[in-house]
Amino acid sequence: MTKSQDHVLAIDAMGGDAGPKAVVEGVAYAIQRGLKNKIIFFGDKAQLEPLIAAAPETRDAEIRHADNVVSMTDKPMHVLRRGRDTSMWAAVTAVSEGEVSAVVSGGNTGALMAVSRKQLGMIEGVDRPAVTALWPTPRGRSVVLDVGANVDADENQLVQFAIMGEAFFRALTEVERPTVGLLNVGAEDLKGHELIRTAARVLREADPDMSFHGFVEGNDISKGTVDVVVTDGFTGNVALKSAEGAARLLGEWIKQTLTGSLNAKLGALMMAPGLKKLKDRMDPGSNNGGVFLGINGIVVKSHGGADARGVASAVNMAASLANRPFRDEIISTVQAVMERRARLSDAKETTVKAAVV
Repeated sequence: MTKSQDHVLAIDAMGGDAGPKAVVEGVAYAIQRGLKNKIIFFGDKAQLEPLIAAAPETRDAEIRHADNVVSMTDKPMHVLRRGRDTSMWAAVTAVSEGEVSAVVSGGNTGALMAVSRKQLGMIEGVDRPAVTALWPTPRGRSVVLDVGANVDADENQLVQFAIMGEAFFRALTEVERPTVGLLNVGAEDLKGHELIRTAARVLREADPDMSFHGFVEGNDISKGTVDVVVTDGFTGNVALKSAEGAARLLGEWIKQTLTGSLNAKLGALMMAPGLKKLKDRMDPGSNNGGVFLGINGIVVKSHGGADARGVASAVNMAASLANRPFRDEIISTVQAVMERRARLSDAKETTVKAAVV
């Protein structure tokens, strides 16, 4: 792969609820704000050509025609069997063949995960993928994973999620030692079920290089108590959707309050610059883009309903990760932690046998 090709991004232009228009406009928005990567759009050429013509920032982008589209209702197994002529499949193929460094799609999450695992495989030593979410906090942003790839996870997988989340946060922010916490029903060591207590013990004993905080509770996510919050996909997805719903409710209350009377409207007019900043901070699009960690390639899932700004956020994330060696770091760290865990287990077993004798 040449140096110029290291920066190429594949964009599934047909994925997402808003169709290719929002995708092209999102890439144009990202280019306006400094994106330098070469772009390849995968999708219906007849639909894409006029959209690109209307967005001059994307005039250097390449179009790769794909006959079909993965719908939001398609089952993953159906796509694996019959989806090879879709824009999603073609975009992921470009990653697997080394033509591009990363792929962005707003399409069917289950199908994208299945196609990515099929074509790219898993990182060595990782059992299951995990989906990330960027969470706004007073300190900036935290990473939460898993938010939907796995309904449950055992202690080994939680340990792997922690390692992947740490490496991902470091690649995204260049923070040398991000703090990591396990989401639990309480911060005390005795809280939670045996599975999560075992995962905490492994991280403390077998990964001394990790800045492991211990257990965190649900309110710690938005407080930014740690940089990386680790949980299973069921809990993480419920937390994410609950936060999104709370943000929408708060936004609606603010809107009703500021338009409820003439005095309120006048006050809102005077507060317009501050309200604009608040709206931007509450906009989920500013943190759009979930990365499929554990997949042996960079796959970024854009929210299906993302507007141009949201698509741009996902594209910029893909670009920022494209040349970061965090996958190599995950491989080496997982291997080292598992080896330390095995040695510690052997040492404890020897100690127990000696005590019995």
